[in-house]
Amino acid sequence: MSFLTVAAATLPSVPLDFQGNRDRVLESIRIAKDKGATLRTGPELEIPGYGCLDHHLEGDTFAHSWEVLADIISNDVCKDMLVDIGMGCRHRNVRYNCRVLCTYKKILFIRPKMSLANDGLYREARHFTAWVKPMQTETYYLEQVIEKVTGQRTVPIGDAILSTRDTAIGCETCEELFTPRNPSTYMSLNGCEIILNSSASHAELRKLKTRLDLIANSTRKTGGCYVYANATGIDGEARMMFDGSSMILLNGKVLEQGNQFSLEPVEVVTATIDLEEIRSFRASISRNVQAAAQPEYPRVEFDMRLCRPAEEIFLSRSLSISTEKELHILDPMSEIWMSTSVYLWQYLVRTSSAGFFLSLSGGLDSSTVALFVYGMARVVINSIEAGSKTTWADLKRVTGLKDEDLATKKRPEDIVNLLLETCSRAQRLAEKLGAWHLSIPIDEAVQANLAIIEKALKFSPKYEVDGGTKAENTALQNIQARSRLVTQYSLAQLATTARQLPRAGSALLVLTSGNVDENLRGYYTKYDASSGDLSPLGSISKNDAKAFQRWAMEAWDLPMMKEFLEATPTAELLPLHAGVQDDESESEMGLTYAELSVFGICRKVERLGPWSCYLRLLGLWKDRNMTPKQIAEKVMRFFRNYALNRHKSTILTPSIQLNPDDNRHDLRPFL
Repeated sequence: MSFLTVAAATLPSVPLDFQGNRDRVLESIRIAKDKGATLRTGPELEIPGYGCLDHHLEGDTFAHSWEVLADIISNDVCKDMLVDIGMGCRHRNVRYNCRVLCTYKKILFIRPKMSLANDGLYREARHFTAWVKPMQTETYYLEQVIEKVTGQRTVPIGDAILSTRDTAIGCETCEELFTPRNPSTYMSLNGCEIILNSSASHAELRKLKTRLDLIANSTRKTGGCYVYANATGIDGEARMMFDGSSMILLNGKVLEQGNQFSLEPVEVVTATIDLEEIRSFRASISRNVQAAAQPEYPRVEFDMRLCRPAEEIFLSRSLSISTEKELHILDPMSEIWMSTSVYLWQYLVRTSSAGFFLSLSGGLDSSTVALFVYGMARVVINSIEAGSKTTWADLKRVTGLKDEDLATKKRPEDIVNLLLETCSRAQRLAEKLGAWHLSIPIDEAVQANLAIIEKALKFSPKYEVDGGTKAENTALQNIQARSRLVTQYSLAQLATTARQLPRAGSALLVLTSGNVDENLRGYYTKYDASSGDLSPLGSISKNDAKAFQRWAMEAWDLPMMKEFLEATPTAELLPLHAGVQDDESESEMGLTYAELSVFGICRKVERLGPWSCYLRLLGLWKDRNMTPKQIAEKVMRFFRNYALNRHKSTILTPSIQLNPDDNRHDLRPFL
C-alpha cells in the first residue's frame, strides 16, 4: 500500500504584496513539510494576490510574480516537495490565471484556468482569458529569471495531468468545480487520483455549507482525493472577504477542514491517505465502462515518488492515516461575529490606522456596529491567548504601546478602550463596552449652516410641521445629517493628537452604520453619517442585526442590549414637537424592513424587474390578506424609491461581502 500526505494552505490575498506573499507561501511550504506532506497547494493567484483588479493587466505584475516564484523554488524547503502555486502567466501575449506545478529548482508544467468567474462580484474575464483547448498542451517559453534558476527554457502549458512514479495529479481552479462539465470528472475517469483546487471563494452568510457540499460531492461520485485551498481575509477593495475553510476530502468524506475565519496569516491542514482506498472505491463496473471510453489526457511526467510505505507510517510519531470528520459550519450569528471581526481587524492592520471612530446614537444600527468592534476585541484576545505572535505584533503596531503596557490588557473592554472612540448619546453602552466616549451636541454647527443659508438666500427654511414645504423639511434634516459627517471626520482626525496617545497624529477609521435594506431603498442622506471609511453593517439586513443583538446579549452577557432592541428607530432629524418618529412605519419609509429584504432578493438574486416581481409576490404574499392592488402599490413604491435614490449607490461606503446595491458591481443605471 502507498500512503500520501497532502497539504492545503489558507493564506490572505494581499494585492501586490509580493514580498509578504512570498514569505507566507514559503512558510506554508515549511509547515506542510514539517507535518510530513510531500504535496502542497495554496489559494488562487496567491503570489500577486487575487484582488489586484486592473493591476492584473500590467506587465509589472507578471514580471514580479516570476521573480517571486524564482525565489520560492530556489529555497531548500521545496526539496522533495511537489508545490502547486497560483499566479498569472502571459502565453503568446494572452493573459491566463494559472497554477504552476513545481519543485526545487524546476518547473513541471503550467495549468491555466479553463472557466472564469465572471458574474456577481467577479470580473475575471476583464483580466484573464480562459484556456479553451481541453486536453491539449502547448510550449511555454520561460522567463529569464526562471531559466537562471532551473536551466529550463520551456515547459508545457495547458490542460494536462501530472504523473509521478506512484500517482497522478490534476488541477481544478475555483470556478471550474461549479461548472456542469467540471474538469475533475474527466481527469478522474482518466485515472487522476489527486485533484488540487485553488480557490478565492468569498464569504456569504448561510452559504458555506452549500459550497462545501458541492466540493464533497465532487469525489463522492468519481472517487479520489480532493485538496481544496481557499484564500482568507479581505480583498483589495475591502468589499469582498474570503472565508478559508480549506479542506481535504477522500471519496466524498471530509478528512480535514481549516478555520472559516482567522487572524492567522498562514494556516495549513494536512491529511494522510491510502491510495488503495481510491482504487478500491473506483472498482464499480459502470464507472469503469465510462473510464475506458474516455479520450486520453495529456500527461506530464515527474520522476519522483510522493508516497511512503506502510512501515514508515507505522514507525512515525507524527503521521497516521486520516479518518472522516464532520463538516464544521458556524451558525449565522457566529458567522456574522467572526466575519466582521476579521474584516475590521485586517482593515485596521493593513491601513496602519490607530483605531475606529463611531457616531453612537443609541439606535439599533449604531449599537450593532459597536458590538462588532467589541466582538473583534474578543477575537483579538482569543488569538493572543492562543499564542499568536502575529496578532500581538499587530496590536502593538496599531496602538503604539510597548509589551509591558499591553500585558495588562486582558479583557475585550481593554482592547475596545484602546481602539474605539465614540460620540453622541449612548454613553452607557460605550462605557459598558469599554469605548472612549464623547458627548457632543451639534446644535452650533447646525445653526452656523442655517446662518449661511439665510445670509446667502435671504430665506429662512421651516420644517413641514411648522408650515414649511417638503423641500425645506428635507433640507433642514440634511443639514443636521451632514453636520454629523463633518464633525465625526474632524474628531477622528484629531482625537489621537488631543488625547496625546502613543500614535498621536494618526487618524481613526470612521465607521458607518447603514444596513443593507436602507441602502437598497436609498433611505439615507447622501454624504451624511452613512458615509465613512468602513460600513460593517452595510451588507447585513435589519432583521439579522436584531437577531445578532439578541445572540450577543446572551452569548456575551450584555443584558443592557435589550433596551436597544426595543427602542423605537428614529433618525431624530425633526424637532421634538413633530411627535414620535418611527423610521420603520409605512408613513415614514413606506415599507417594512422584512419587505425590503424580500424586494432585495427579488431584484438582485432573482433578477426580477417590476412586473415579474409583482407576479412573484402575488404567489409569495397570497396568505397576507393583501389584494393584488395593495401588492402592486408596494412594488411601485419600492421601485420608484429605488430609481429615485439609485444615484446614492455611487458613494456607498465599502462593506463586507459587498453591498448588493453597490453600483460598482450591480451594473444598473442611476441616471
